[in-house]
Amino acid sequence: MLRIDYRQLFQKMHPGFFEKPNIRRLPADRVLDEMVLSLEDYAPDRFPVKDPPGIRYDLFHGNRDMLLDAVGSVDETWVPIYREENSAFCAFMDERPVSFCIVEPMGVFDSVKVGGPGCVGTVPAFRKKGIGLRMVQLVTGILKSEGYDLSYIHFTGVPDWYAKLGYQTVLRWNSQGILENAI
Repeated sequence: MLRIDYRQLFQKMHPGFFEKPNIRRLPADRVLDEMVLSLEDYAPDRFPVKDPPGIRYDLFHGNRDMLLDAVGSVDETWVPIYREENSAFCAFMDERPVSFCIVEPMGVFDSVKVGGPGCVGTVPAFRKKGIGLRMVQLVTGILKSEGYDLSYIHFTGVPDWYAKLGYQTVLRWNSQGILENAI
C-alpha cells in the first residue's frame, strides 16, 4: 500500500470540511469512514463479485431526467450533483439506470493521483442483488486503467460493503472532526 498520511490527505482534499453547515448538523454519535484502495496491485479477481443477470454497465449517455429520477429515489440531495457535468457510471436494466455513481477525479496530492466512485446508490427495488457492488468494482477498474494510484471513498456509513472489494478504512470522523486514523 502507498505510504500516505491520510489525515493530511483528507485536509488537502476537503479544506474546511468540518465547518460546513451540513456536516456540523450531523449528530455527534454518527461516525463515518474515509476508505481507500491502492490501485497499484489492484486485481478484481481477488474480490469476486457475480454479474447479476440482465444488467449492463456503462457510462451514462442517455436522457438525464431518467438518471435524475433514479438518483432522487435514493437521495434527493444528490440530484444537483448529478445535474452537473460529472461523469456518471451506471448499471442498466432495459436501458433504465438502476444503480449509479459519479466517477470522480479528486486531484493529485504529493504525486498521488486520487479518484473514486462518489454518491453511490441503487434504486430501492434493485438492492441486495450485487448490482451496486459490481458497479463499484468496475469503476475501480476504470480508475486503475486511467492511471489513478488511489481509489478513495469519501463520507461513507457502509464500510463493510466497500470492504468486500478490498477498500480499507483509513479515517473515522463525526461532525466534530477526525476521530482516529484507522491504519
